[in-house]
Amino acid sequence: MALFTCANCRQSLTGDLKKARPSRDTGNRSGHRIAPPRMARGTYAISRDASLFILHPDDVPGTAPHPDRGRRNGCCGLDGQDGPNLVCAACGTDVATRQSDCWTQNLVALTAAAVVGGAEPPA
Repeated sequence: MALFTCANCRQSLTGDLKKARPSRDTGNRSGHRIAPPRMARGTYAISRDASLFILHPDDVPGTAPHPDRGRRNGCCGLDGQDGPNLVCAACGTDVATRQSDCWTQNLVALTAAAVVGGAEPPA
């Protein structure tokens, strides 16, 4: 199990998560429907280049929307194309990008350099 915290202030960003494989992205999107999440609740995966941790969109309760509205573009959700759009709710540090638009995958990508992963919550 892993718990991800903000590297800046050590505030918990997630609950305990189990490492798993993401579901296959079929790429079949018709109309303005949001795709199913790439990860099951309570799980995470590491990107191929190890720069991101991929999570279910509901598994980041310690985050908040980025205050810059220009980072939160999209038509049906967030497209994630304008830089990190989630910040640590405690200190405001950029920590993740959420994609949830009708033409993107449905996931949250924690930036590995902005988070600390470990087995125990910080003291």
